Amino acid sequence: MEPPLTVRPDAARGVAERARPIETPELAAPARLVDAFLSEWLDRRPLPADLREAIRYAVLGPGKRLRPILVVRCCEAVGAPAERALAPAAAIEMIHAFSLVHDDLPAMDDDDLRRGRATLHRHASEAMAILAGDALMGLAFELIYDLEPEDLTHRACRELILGCNNMIAGQVYDTLHPFEESVAPEQRLQTIHRHKTGALIRAACRIGGMCGGANDGQLRRITGFGEAIGLMFQVVDDLLDVTQTTEHLGKTAGKDEEQRKLTYPAVIGLEASRREVRRLHREALACLAGLGERARALVQLCDYLAVRTR
Repeated sequence: MEPPLTVRPDAARGVAERARPIETPELAAPARLVDAFLSEWLDRRPLPADLREAIRYAVLGPGKRLRPILVVRCCEAVGAPAERALAPAAAIEMIHAFSLVHDDLPAMDDDDLRRGRATLHRHASEAMAILAGDALMGLAFELIYDLEPEDLTHRACRELILGCNNMIAGQVYDTLHPFEESVAPEQRLQTIHRHKTGALIRAACRIGGMCGGANDGQLRRITGFGEAIGLMFQVVDDLLDVTQTTEHLGKTAGKDEEQRKLTYPAVIGLEASRREVRRLHREALACLAGLGERARALVQLCDYLAVRTR
């Protein structure tokens, strides 16, 4: 059996310098720990050198690290230390990274820019991007498989599988539009967003709560919070796509409109979209109210996500 993986403070600082985390240092603190944990774990996992480089490019490059931050903060919100959540937080970021790599491929969104630099299929090759994305999915479950106690492994794996598969279903809804004609545009939009973006954010929150030993009431609150901010995050993303520049966002602005995708501004307009953000923000905060002071970081994170500019 391998010795337990520890995170050196110097490793955390080195990885953080290469990333562009959430702008508030206190809120982003878990990202440095997760990045360092993931970096060391990948270094220890035997892999072909070019595949390892592609994986590191995809998962340890610049980014907000929202999902792993949520895993850690939800764990802390029910009274457990961050260290208990590092492995599942790293696993969920690998799933997220795999989804972005495949989303950018020519057969999907055909994008050249992600997080302010070349997408992986432009940086390496299309074949390597496909294979690195595949590997990221498998490695995520490999990493989460050894959680203790064994019951936590089963529950966390189930959540990650559901989040991953629902996210993929969301990509199908978004890209291939398998809707009946009778389904209204707003209903289609909610289905897309709750699957494509919301499912993995919900999973991140629930897994964090489980790692922290949440009771049934706490897990219900954390689940409601995750569902609200998952949808809120995507509504804000839709708004940013039509109000910010490519240079500011670090990805191609206006891509949704160019591809005629269903978005909140396109379906209900800018002002109604902003009202929906405010409604979801209130809903998320109401779910946290019963968790007390330990959820303070989640409250701050929720406030930040409602007004973020990238």
